[in-house]
Amino acid sequence: MNGSTVRLVNISKSFGDFNVIKNVSFNINKGEFFSLLGPSGCGKTTLLRIIAGFEDPTGGAVYLDGINVVPNPPHKRHVNTVFQNYALFPHLTVFENIAFAMEIVGMSNREIKNTVPKVIELVGLAGKEKNYPDQLSGGEQQRVAIARAVVRQPKILIADEPTGNLDPKHSWDIVRLLERINQ
Repeated sequence: MNGSTVRLVNISKSFGDFNVIKNVSFNINKGEFFSLLGPSGCGKTTLLRIIAGFEDPTGGAVYLDGINVVPNPPHKRHVNTVFQNYALFPHLTVFENIAFAMEIVGMSNREIKNTVPKVIELVGLAGKEKNYPDQLSGGEQQRVAIARAVVRQPKILIADEPTGNLDPKHSWDIVRLLERINQ
């Protein structure tokens, strides 16, 4: 991943009369890990969805490399998200789940066949290419989700509680994997 700088300026989000986020500002430097901590319901996921473009802020701006991307749809932001629930397609194999991210943007079959095995190796799933999600452990499913998120080399990778469904050992493995991908 190339990385990107992220700057949030006075981000606010309301749902009706309920203010979820009010005037949040911060910077994330290129290559940096950044964590949002807080109690359930405080707006962490909403803020991540705003950065990714899945939610529009009520106010404020999101800058990626100095450009306000609030007007841009998610697919124009070079941001990918790893969700807590994996969001894998149960009818697709490991290879097909990862390749899907490349197919939807029109990448060639040659590029897919060359790139997907490298990403499968990177996330430690070599030999599991033909397995379906229900044949994998939770940690392996999360590795597939991470592979699908990084295969197109996004500038920003958002991980929304990527270890929330995992035991402590697998949680630590996923954290180390994300660190390795960042390097």
